[in-house]
Amino acid sequence: MPYQLKVEDVRIAGHAQPITLRVYRPMPHPKSLPVVLYFHGGGFVRGSLDDADLTASQLARATPALVISVGYSLAPAFPFPAAPEDAYCAARWAFVNARSYGGAPQRIGVAGHDAGANIATALTLIARDRGEIPIRAQALLAPLLDPSMTRIADETKLRQADTDVTECARCYRAYLPEASQRLHPYAAPLESTRLGGLPAALIASAEHDLLHIEAERYASNLIAAGVPTQVRRHSSVSHSVLPTLPAVLDEVATFFQQRLAVAPAVLAHQS
Repeated sequence: MPYQLKVEDVRIAGHAQPITLRVYRPMPHPKSLPVVLYFHGGGFVRGSLDDADLTASQLARATPALVISVGYSLAPAFPFPAAPEDAYCAARWAFVNARSYGGAPQRIGVAGHDAGANIATALTLIARDRGEIPIRAQALLAPLLDPSMTRIADETKLRQADTDVTECARCYRAYLPEASQRLHPYAAPLESTRLGGLPAALIASAEHDLLHIEAERYASNLIAAGVPTQVRRHSSVSHSVLPTLPAVLDEVATFFQQRLAVAPAVLAHQS
C-alpha cells in the first residue's frame, strides 16, 4: 500500500533571511525514516518549493523518506554564498529536528536538480569540512557544476536541447558576481581538488542537455577521489524533464534505500 503524505511548511532562519522548508512525511508514520534534503532547480535565480513538489513527494513515497524541500535564497538579491549557507541551515535544522518527524538524523542524504544539484553537492563539501552534520549520500540530477562553462556540449550535435548557453552564463553572473567566486569549491565543485571523504553519489545526466559533459566529468572526479559513484546518461531526455522522469525517480529512490539503509519492513509496506 503506497504511503500517503503529510506536508508541512516550516519557517527557519537562513543565512541572510528566513527561508521555508517543506517537509514531506510518509503516513502512516514509519519509524526511523532516512532524511533527504531536496533542492529545486532554476539556475540560482528562480524556482520554488512548488516546482519541486512532484520530485519531492515521489521520493518521500518511493524511498520512503522524510523529504525536506529547501526554499533557499535566490540571486541576484542573495548571491553566493547565501544559497549553500541556507542549505547548511536546513541540514542543521534537519539534524536537530528529524526525530520529532520520525526521521533518523544519522541517515541524511541530499538531492537536487540543475542549480539545486550544485547546492546539494556544495552542502556535502561544507558538511565534510565543518564536521558537524553527517551526510551519507548525494543524488545530482543534471547538475550545474562549472561556472567557467568550458565543458559545454556541442549544441549543433544535440536535438531537443532545452538548455541555453547564454541563459546559463546570465544565471552564473547573477549568482557569482565576483570573478574569484567562480573558482570557489562551494560554487564550482568541478574545480575542487579536495573531493575525498564525500558521500556516495548518484549522478544522472540527460542526453539532450548541453551540461551532460560536466555532470559526467564530476562523476569521474569523484571516482578518482575514491568516492563510491554511479552515473547514468538517460537517452532521449532533456535537462528540464530529468527530475520528473519515473525511471530517474525510481533510480534515486533505490539509491537512497541502499545508501541510507531503509529497513525491509518499511519497504514491505509499499508492496
